[in-house]
Formats: sequence, structure tokens, C-alpha cells
Amino acid sequence: MKIVVVVQARVRSTRLPAKVLLDLGGVTALERCLSRARRIRGVHEVVVATSDAPADELIESVGRRLGHEVVRGSESDVLARFAKAARLREADAIVRLTSDCPLLDVELSSLVVDTFVRERPDYASNVLTRRLPRGLDTEIVSREALERADRDATAPDEREHVTLHLVRRPESFVLRSVESSTTDLSRHRWTLDTLDDYRFLHALFEALGPRAADASMNDVLRELERRPALLEINAHVEQKRT
Repeated sequence: MKIVVVVQARVRSTRLPAKVLLDLGGVTALERCLSRARRIRGVHEVVVATSDAPADELIESVGRRLGHEVVRGSESDVLARFAKAARLREADAIVRLTSDCPLLDVELSSLVVDTFVRERPDYASNVLTRRLPRGLDTEIVSREALERADRDATAPDEREHVTLHLVRRPESFVLRSVESSTTDLSRHRWTLDTLDDYRFLHALFEALGPRAADASMNDVLRELERRPALLEINAHVEQKRT
């Protein structure tokens, strides 16, 4: 089974433009995410999926400089972009990641992939039942299910949010929730979407120092226990609704 990670990224994000190119401990958020994505067990390659808007030449440049294939397509039809990447790379399954997750936990992402390979559902993720901090989201979908979604999805939000068509139709797709925490940690917000998210992550990466490159979820939780004031920086930020 050829499993390809597709990391979606663009410059023209609505709440914080160019957010994935911001510096976190001397490295951009996009590079942080790509570095972690490469270490997920069982994946064959990591592809960057960006839009064909001129501004996203910056994303393509970073992706290619780091040695990744870059697929470009519609800015609004992200589902079509993923389906294009799956076809071009001849993938049997696609792991969907977003580039605003610089603290992605490699082991937790690997668990999602391991479960998918072992059980062969149409879709598996650690977000069907959210217990992990935002920013550790990992989804994997079979090529066949992705192609069905690309063919059948017509609602604008289902074209923008790649897996929404599947998740809304448990009667048509086999969905597998991968839960790796008995504690509800969903109050934590480790994703990069607003200026206060960036302030939080910048302070956290400064606190972690050289440990940031390999820090797991538990490493980050321990650091936040030592520095609880950091949690107040972006605690007020409301998550966008899909």
C-alpha cells in the first residue's frame, strides 16, 4: 500500500495571512510540520498541496527547497487538489495534514496510519471524537473513497474541507475513530490560525528550545504545566466552524 502524506498550505489564510511562513524557533511553521510528517510510520512520501494563486509561489518554493513534490490547484476546491495529488503520486491512501500544525505528534499520527493499514476502513482519524489538542489532527482516507468524494461532493464546504463529505455520510463510508487519550485534552489549542495563536506558539517554542524539533504531546503538556501562563495567550480564540 502506497501511503502519501498531503500537507495543505496557502499564503492567503483568512485570519492570519502567510501564517505558515512565520518563524517558530528559527524555522517556519510549514517546515516544522513537514519535518514531522516525514517521520510518520508507513508513509512513502510527503507532498505539499497549495493553490495556483500567484502568492502561493512562496509555498511552492519552500516545499521544493525542502525536497518535496508540490501539487497546485484551485484555491477554494481543496478536495480537487487532494484528488489530483493522489492521482499524480499514484497513492493508495492519503494522509491529510494541515500546515498550521507545527507540533504534530509523530507517534499519534503513526497510530492513525497503523490502524488504517490494519483494519482497512475508508477513513480513519483522531478527530472524529476530539480528545487531543487542536493541532495534532491526522486523517487518512483511501484513494477510492477520496475519488468518490471528489466525484460526488457538491456543497462548497465539502469542496473546501477535504474529508467533510465522508464524515457526514457514515452510512456510505466505513469510518474509524482512533482515540489515543483517555483524558479530554481538546481545550488545548496548538494550531496556528490567529495572531494570538502565533504569540502562544512562539513563546512555547522559545521555552522548548532545541527540544522543540522532537517534542511529543506529553513533552508539550509537561512544559505547559511548568509555564501555565502561556495557556492564557490564546485561550480566548474561537475555533472556526466548518
